[in-house]
Amino acid sequence: MKHGRKPTRKQKMLIRSARLNCENWLVIKDTIDEIVIKNRQTDKIRTIPKALYK
Repeated sequence: MKHGRKPTRKQKMLIRSARLNCENWLVIKDTIDEIVIKNRQTDKIRTIPKALYK
């Protein structure tokens, strides 16, 4: 399983814009087009496209 990192300030703003609590999510991958995050408790993985939240 992939390990996650704490989100940076900009990543936290992006996670909040998707109506998620940024303290419950870890960042797995951050690309130009999207950010892939993993829930700390349930290990559920979500993908948030960056184009929608600029």
